[in-house]
Amino acid sequence: MELVTALGRTIPFALASGINLYATVAVLGFSFRYGWVDLPVAFRGFEHPVIIGTALTMFVLEFFADKIPWVDTAWDAVHTVIRPLGGALVAVTALGESTATMQALVALLGGSVAMTTHLSKAGTRAVANTSPEPVSNWTLSIIENVFAIGFSYVALQYPYLALLVSVAILTVIAMSATFLYRAVRRRLTPHP
Repeated sequence: MELVTALGRTIPFALASGINLYATVAVLGFSFRYGWVDLPVAFRGFEHPVIIGTALTMFVLEFFADKIPWVDTAWDAVHTVIRPLGGALVAVTALGESTATMQALVALLGGSVAMTTHLSKAGTRAVANTSPEPVSNWTLSIIENVFAIGFSYVALQYPYLALLVSVAILTVIAMSATFLYRAVRRRLTPHP
């Protein structure tokens, strides 16, 4: 049962971090700081005003960068390193006190989950950027923000439910990875 509890605390936050790391960190910080939910002591670092302020500042920057086609792609390219590392850090922090081996495994798993959701997000946005209208970009960006904030909060309240949803999302991503890869490749390959 301890493994399921650990996965329920780590995987959902890693998944949300891959979509919007800054929203996830801000939700964790506000939740602990204002006592919205009873969090493990491991989250104590997220409540610091500098962490919350930095997360909110970066969230606002990302909010605007995500609305501009191709700027969002550049932003996602830079975050191909940042989101998986952040997802690994959030996952290890969510785990709390544990053995070094368990922390290493959770860091690898959290980073991999964050990378998976990040690449899916970035690929979807790359396909949307080839569309001549801006509505799809704005819509995807707003959906991503609402999902990251809402899912982070749900993960705090109902970690087992969030774990089940995470597994379902990761399954859908795995099943549609080939389709997304072909769509991105088709859109980015010049046609004669």
